[in-house]
Amino acid sequence: MAFTDLKLFALSSNQKLAEQVSKKIGIPLGKSSVRQFSDGEIQVNIEESIRGTHVYILQSTSSPVNDNLMEILIMVDALKRASAESVNVVMPYYGYARQDRKARAREPITSKLVANMLQTAGVNRLLTIDLHAAQIQGFFDIPVDHLMGAPLIADYFERRGMVGDGYVVVSPDHGGVTRARKLAQFLKTPIAIIDKRRSVDKMNTSEVMNIIGDIKDKTCILIDDMIDTAGTICHAADALADAGATAVYASCTHPVLSGPAMDNISKSAIKKLVVLDTIEIAEDRLIDKIEHISTAELLAEAIIRIHEKRPLSPLFEASRVK
Repeated sequence: MAFTDLKLFALSSNQKLAEQVSKKIGIPLGKSSVRQFSDGEIQVNIEESIRGTHVYILQSTSSPVNDNLMEILIMVDALKRASAESVNVVMPYYGYARQDRKARAREPITSKLVANMLQTAGVNRLLTIDLHAAQIQGFFDIPVDHLMGAPLIADYFERRGMVGDGYVVVSPDHGGVTRARKLAQFLKTPIAIIDKRRSVDKMNTSEVMNIIGDIKDKTCILIDDMIDTAGTICHAADALADAGATAVYASCTHPVLSGPAMDNISKSAIKKLVVLDTIEIAEDRLIDKIEHISTAELLAEAIIRIHEKRPLSPLFEASRVK
């Protein structure tokens, strides 16, 4: 199918994913270049005409977060000045999403600040996957299309016959229960919850307390929206193994995997960690336990549906995406 007024550009964060998405849509990737001056300033050049076209920019605000965010803002400005009909940001991973409310006095709400910056730059629409907090959609006064990773993760386990009562989907904390319930619904399994208390003096670490639900002699599937240092998910996996689970699999939408994450995963009871490719992981950092699922088909289908003014709701069904 030819889309003459649709263009897709990739910046620095997800080049491989952008190439796959463009192939699935059936359009060439837009010609642009990004370079940094010696003082760290970013320059973006668009190397083809985009006048009157609907432009989609694919970029996650993953590490280096601030550089990737600035690239988007500068690219949006360049596109607006070059008379693009609309500028749509496809952000598989929305950085700064964890700072979504004031938990203590004098704290910023950075996810709202990022929303303001994107809108002020001139973004017309945001397409993203599994925001850390769904209410971030309300920080925007433009349309936000919020896709789910659970159908893709469910499809992975379904293909391997991991469905039914011999399995249990586990949420590593209370906040992820809705996500776990959705995956359990797809896989027709019960759910369990890990009740944990986060350590107050160290960021990104937590200690497991107790397990709510029956996991003894069952294969557990942990699900979270993101894994950063992997402390939470690894402690959860070890607690499940100690409590009598026969095997522990883990899954997440966003593999941030910073700091000691790879080492933690290697040493943990996790048999396989299933992640989506919303964040590109360097080849030299990959370990055998990690298995990738591509989001290219999901994103391509979403872009086509938005462009053709069709609903996105069919993409929330497990059988709809491959």
